[in-house]
Amino acid sequence: SSQLSSLPLQILLYVNGIYYIFYFLATLAMIIYKSQVFSYPDDFLAPDLAVLFLMAILEVPRLYLGFKGNLTEAEAPLGLSLGLTVGSVLLCVYLLLWQTYVLWADVLLNAVLLSAYGLESGLKVSAIAAFVS
Repeated sequence: SSQLSSLPLQILLYVNGIYYIFYFLATLAMIIYKSQVFSYPDDFLAPDLAVLFLMAILEVPRLYLGFKGNLTEAEAPLGLSLGLTVGSVLLCVYLLLWQTYVLWADVLLNAVLLSAYGLESGLKVSAIAAFVS
């Protein structure tokens, strides 16, 4: 019996989990900073924070299902993780393009996260293909 789970995917999931903690704290700090320094409209602060917290809520099952699916060589959890990744990408694009104020640090943090999501998605698709065949 051969092992089909992907080591690069497992490493990337682990690194992405650590990076996301940094991303969340840095983005939260920047939203607080922007609300203090700039004239941040009150009715736009809540949606920006809601997107960030929704993204954090999605990240936990996304990473868990990715770890579980890869280690158990099961397509279903890995496919669900891939679906949650699509949701996380959309929320990340919101924070990159449509939040009230976008600083260069926002662009940098979101570009790294989107790159990790893209690489991770490619590895998930190849792992699912290996599990199915």
